[in-house]
Amino acid sequence: MSNILIIKHGSLGDIAQVSGAIQDIKENHTNDKVYCLTTPLYYELLKKCPFIDEVLLDPRTSRLNILYLLKLRIKLNSLNFLKIYDLQNSSRTSFYKRFIITRSTWSSSQTTLPKGKSKEEFDTRGVLERFNHQLSSSGIKTKHTMNPNFFWACDNVDFLKQKFNLNKYLLLFPFSSSKLSHKRWPHYNKLIDLINSYYKDIKIITAPGPLEILDSKNINATAVLNNNKSISINQLAGLIKDSIFIISNDTGPAHIAAHLNKSGIVLFGHHTSSSKVSIETKKLKAINVENLNNLSAEKVYSEIQNKLRF
Repeated sequence: MSNILIIKHGSLGDIAQVSGAIQDIKENHTNDKVYCLTTPLYYELLKKCPFIDEVLLDPRTSRLNILYLLKLRIKLNSLNFLKIYDLQNSSRTSFYKRFIITRSTWSSSQTTLPKGKSKEEFDTRGVLERFNHQLSSSGIKTKHTMNPNFFWACDNVDFLKQKFNLNKYLLLFPFSSSKLSHKRWPHYNKLIDLINSYYKDIKIITAPGPLEILDSKNINATAVLNNNKSISINQLAGLIKDSIFIISNDTGPAHIAAHLNKSGIVLFGHHTSSSKVSIETKKLKAINVENLNNLSAEKVYSEIQNKLRF
């Protein structure tokens, strides 16, 4: 038995997207022990993944912290990894390849670039297509990479549904990082009014993250919290799984919804496109516009109204 390492530091949406790739790696290394190197935020989440045998913690301290780098180098090299699948494909993991784990065979988007293509050209492809190419070029037979399944991450949320009287509910994700405010669609309250006018039996909720709780007070929907704190990622996945519909900005929970086969709509501005981030499915669709401010609540409602008739 050999040791295999997957590197995936984040983010939340990326973790959901990479679930199929992780499953394919494990199914191609059934007799090997598969480790995953991740950050503290996703450590507990990935410990639940049935396709990972052991999770290793990387606090991603500054690369100027020599003691940290030395400890990381010793820890990782002591496991004598036969192969490393870099599913983060960042400047940091490229640094790790050069200076931290130097004796193992690496699979990354850089080491598997299509002939005649630059990294910049390759990165214009959809995320899942890039993962599929990387793994296929590394000898992995891919069955799940293009169709990730995130159901392993879902906790039972009956206690939350009972506490907030959630029978038939629609989930909104109107938030984004403060650094990515251009991803926010500003007309959620108007849309909520329209939905409430026609679908009085549907409860509209949000599930704010730790930095979104204050912002959630400005949204006319029930904020689902656990002891006044954000619910866990596994509880979030469970809440999405049991919802009837999702309306979201381009955020991590939208990617979770995609890979839980949920119905919904995701709103994209000029920052990227739905095709590049590989988010659309048969049930989850996107509206792509140049300026989110100019996308009216009436337009969004017209796209979803027939899909709310359950």
